[in-house]
Amino acid sequence: MMKEEISCKEVMRYVCECLAQDTSSKRCLGLKEHLESCENCREYFKSVELTIDCYKNYNVELPANVHTKLMNFLKLSDE
Repeated sequence: MMKEEISCKEVMRYVCECLAQDTSSKRCLGLKEHLESCENCREYFKSVELTIDCYKNYNVELPANVHTKLMNFLKLSDE
């Protein structure tokens, strides 16, 4: 059985989704595998992860519309 490879474009689309969900899902496992072999996507992933960590850890106060846009862009729930 041939394994489906994830493209760089798909990494960009699903990176936030995988940060927010069960990392053992098929999509997240494929994303992790792609990251192992693609330096550009690894750097992108790190930058998104750092942005989310900073946002969560430093209690940054943003206007409501900016907060909503950021959460929507990152495809994260506001719980």
